[in-house]
Amino acid sequence: MTSKANTTNALIFKSASLFALRIVLNSSDLAALKEAITRKMTEAGSLFKDEAVVLDATRISEAPDWSALLSHLQANHLPVIGVMAEGSVLDSARKAGLVPVTLSTPSNAGRVADEPPAAPIPQVAPATPEPKPAEAPQAEPTLVIKRQLRSGQRIYARNSDLIVIGAVGRGAEIIADGNIHVYGPLRGKAIAGARGNTQARIFSTHLDAELLAIAGIYRLIDADFNQSLIKQAVIVELENESLTFIANDEHK
Repeated sequence: MTSKANTTNALIFKSASLFALRIVLNSSDLAALKEAITRKMTEAGSLFKDEAVVLDATRISEAPDWSALLSHLQANHLPVIGVMAEGSVLDSARKAGLVPVTLSTPSNAGRVADEPPAAPIPQVAPATPEPKPAEAPQAEPTLVIKRQLRSGQRIYARNSDLIVIGAVGRGAEIIADGNIHVYGPLRGKAIAGARGNTQARIFSTHLDAELLAIAGIYRLIDADFNQSLIKQAVIVELENESLTFIANDEHK
């Protein structure tokens, strides 16, 4: 019999952060979904291979054939770890064995107040001095990496910006919840606004990336990309759910 002392340290529970690829379903038509998945994976090559996937089914009102869809995703090396859905679509997803998940996004990101604040309520001066207000919580410091990143290496700046001083090689991946700055050749993948910050930007002094993404909107840097921007200083922004590329003349 195994003693309690021997099993105490058999495992340890630790918190962890996981980068997941979110696939938004705009249709429940299985044939259309399978065709779109195959096309996207062909375009992306191995960039998304074996990435953890969350299926976002919040835009559809009718459930797809979950079993067939999951099989097709698995065949394309896209392991599904959860689903976002509502109502009957969520019920059917649960029955198919999918786990409901919630992807966090920054509160009030880019939000404009709908109305002016109400007028302040008059206060009677207290008899004793008011306590000093608590200090505002400090933002996470910017993560600075001063080295070359090689294929297979991944850096994630949680709740902060990321600055890389050096080259980001092909097959390397840099991720930040805020902005990304690369002072050197950017040849791998750069993913800014990883938790949904649509105001995040990517700054590169030498753009030659495989893939760029902001708040889940991505762009492959392929033969159809504007070749005049390749190996140039570029600022990448998100505008109307599309990435915009701006030549940064200051770094030429």
